[in-house]
Amino acid sequence: MSDIRVASRYAKSLLELADEQGVLEKVQQDMQLFSKTVKQSRDFKLMLQNPIIKSDKKLAVINAVFSGKIQQMTQSFFNIVARKDRETLLEDIAEQFEKQYNEFKGIQLAKVVSAVPLSAALREELGRKLVAQTGKTIVLEEEVDSTLIGGFLLRVGDKQIDSSVKNSLRKLRNKFKDNPYINQL
Repeated sequence: MSDIRVASRYAKSLLELADEQGVLEKVQQDMQLFSKTVKQSRDFKLMLQNPIIKSDKKLAVINAVFSGKIQQMTQSFFNIVARKDRETLLEDIAEQFEKQYNEFKGIQLAKVVSAVPLSAALREELGRKLVAQTGKTIVLEEEVDSTLIGGFLLRVGDKQIDSSVKNSLRKLRNKFKDNPYINQL
């Protein structure tokens, strides 16, 4: 079975148990903290992936890093995963948990890349339109990329809207390039 499928099953089990116990929000924050720690510490990530380091040593490090910072249920979950020699999957489990949590709560992630930072009014309007189209709560991630010249690039799920000046210029250049009359000039 692929690692992603295994991670997805562990994440689903944790999500269902946390929801049943009424600590879903706290466990979600714990999984975000874990993901953030893995992203910020290359050494921690390499330690989790290293097959030479025994599971009990990895668990001791995990406990030392997160002791007192996470929910007891999350701590127990980490213990179970480590006892099954699956600690290499913890990063994928945290990622799958986040995806399943968002789906469970009706949250849709959207990323907007613009040439300049969005104004508060534009951010609000964009959020309203996305809520109307998707029917879900929108979490908007913003990024500034001055190479777009103007406009924006919006990604929601598997859909993308490219309304940037850079894209318009590229389309115009391709039209000119493909036009036989202009090529004769």
